Amino acid sequence: MQKLPTSASPSQQNFPAPRLLDRVRAAIRTRHYSRRTEEAYVSWIRRFIVFHGKRHPRELGEPEVSAFVSHLAARGVSASTQNQALSAVIFLYAVIVGQPLPWMDGIVRAQRPTRLPVVLSREEVSALLSKLHGTVWLMASVMYGAGLRLLECVELRVKDVNFDRRELRL
Repeated sequence: MQKLPTSASPSQQNFPAPRLLDRVRAAIRTRHYSRRTEEAYVSWIRRFIVFHGKRHPRELGEPEVSAFVSHLAARGVSASTQNQALSAVIFLYAVIVGQPLPWMDGIVRAQRPTRLPVVLSREEVSALLSKLHGTVWLMASVMYGAGLRLLECVELRVKDVNFDRRELRL
């Protein structure tokens, strides 16, 4: 008589350990970060790993992190982009790898250049809006009139507009 294999309980089964980027996604979701933050962090962590020849972050240290951030600066990416990449790498080491991070204090974050905001006059806004038509004109008008960002305007739904009270609910 042949013995049938008994099914093991889920805790006894040999499941492979989650991959690094899957662990990053799970940690970000546990902390309720936004979907776009998750996408950005996973992308930057992937680039960091690929930049260093697909070596595991446990094998890397301060020189490699500095080299990655310097590489971004040399490519001419903005200060906010460099800081986002650095934040993703810091998250990787602090939360996923669990390595002590005393050397991270020595890494200098990129500084944004100080700029005066550009404000268009009413005439300039009218001239700009007169060149637009259809959906683009409507979106630009709503963005200008309500002070919305592009993504906020794109994500507007009919239920967010109250025509009687002339209000937008965001």
